[in-house]
Amino acid sequence: MARVETSSSRPYHLVIFGASGFTGQFVVEEVARTVSEGPNGNLKWAVAGRSKQKLETILEQAAGVLGKPELRTEVDIIVADVGAPDTLAAMCKQAVIVLNCVGPYRFYGEPVVKACVENGAHHMDICGEPQFLEGMDLKYSSEAAAKGLYIIGSCGFDSIPADMGVIYTRDQFKGTLTAVESFLTVGAGPEGASIHDGTWQSAIYGFADGHKLQSLRRKMNLKPLPTVGSKLKRRGNLFYSNEIQQYTVPFMGSDPSVVKRSQRFLVEDHQATPVQYGAYAGIGGIGNIVKLMFAGMMFWFLVKFNFGRNLLMKNPEFFSFGLFTKAGPSRKQMEASSFQFALYGEGYTEGQDPTKGKPNSKIRTLVQGPECGYVATPIAMVQAALTILNEAKDLPKTGGVYTPGAAFAKTTLIDRLNKHGIQFSVI
Repeated sequence: MARVETSSSRPYHLVIFGASGFTGQFVVEEVARTVSEGPNGNLKWAVAGRSKQKLETILEQAAGVLGKPELRTEVDIIVADVGAPDTLAAMCKQAVIVLNCVGPYRFYGEPVVKACVENGAHHMDICGEPQFLEGMDLKYSSEAAAKGLYIIGSCGFDSIPADMGVIYTRDQFKGTLTAVESFLTVGAGPEGASIHDGTWQSAIYGFADGHKLQSLRRKMNLKPLPTVGSKLKRRGNLFYSNEIQQYTVPFMGSDPSVVKRSQRFLVEDHQATPVQYGAYAGIGGIGNIVKLMFAGMMFWFLVKFNFGRNLLMKNPEFFSFGLFTKAGPSRKQMEASSFQFALYGEGYTEGQDPTKGKPNSKIRTLVQGPECGYVATPIAMVQAALTILNEAKDLPKTGGVYTPGAAFAKTTLIDRLNKHGIQFSVI
């Protein structure tokens, strides 16, 4: 069983690394809200980052937002920098779990994973970059397993709603689930939606480095998962979805990669039937199609060249029609935003042979919640961390590099999320 206790030399259940970053500040607030859910009702935590002054400012801000003045004095500060391995090692030695909020992870993630593995801390991130996630799996899984450490990626909006949504749909299906398609829709208030440009930067480098991901996957040399039931047909690059009543495109994030890795683990370690998966996102009406086509063509052209990438990085608002901004969303925008993640599954009823004939039963489930990037993501990350601390016996038997679905399939994470505003239901 994973070691999750604090000690005199390892005093903190959680250390939030990158606490003064845009997403990190909201993770700080979410941890502060949930301290009573820690082991024995007392979560011990600290914040970490490069600047002591900025971390003090974030704690001051959280104290004001939450009406908890004690945050100013009771939360310890650790100065640590990705570029200074000794400081990372010192931080990791003090933590049971490091919540890593420093991206883009392709540039800044590996030193933190390495420090955690070498110094006995579990590691969680909110990464949506398949190249980083799969690279860490290839490089650190064996060492993490040998030390009983859990390195769990994608514990934010990418990809807990998708990955745990497929697990939930499978568990609710009466029979053998063989395929799921998900459709993401996002709602915004009168002031619209906005995303901090850190996500924009990750997307730019993700598309530019697509060939490296393919090379990495060849190195892993994994056998294709068996197809059970009818083969799930890939939809077009743009289509009208009757499921969500709007125009739809393939979801460009890490969800398909993460879900596939979870299914591989469940097949290999639990002899489960693999679930095929397709992920899509609604974009609305004709006006949004025109914007998307224009922005997409510019993006695809510019991302291939250094000068183009620099242009995209410097002008996120222009090239994304205001969706990505250097300031990120306001709290008012976040309060008025929400997401819905509809999952449409098919399979075979109990007693039917899933290797013969077409699926004869369907299911629809829904994952819905608040603004996805900076409200739902901190909730998902913190509840996943609390699940490790409180339910270590229900995690996989050995440590390693895991997806959320692989790590938390046997836990009560979904119940925890339901209590915190990310709702899973059959519709």
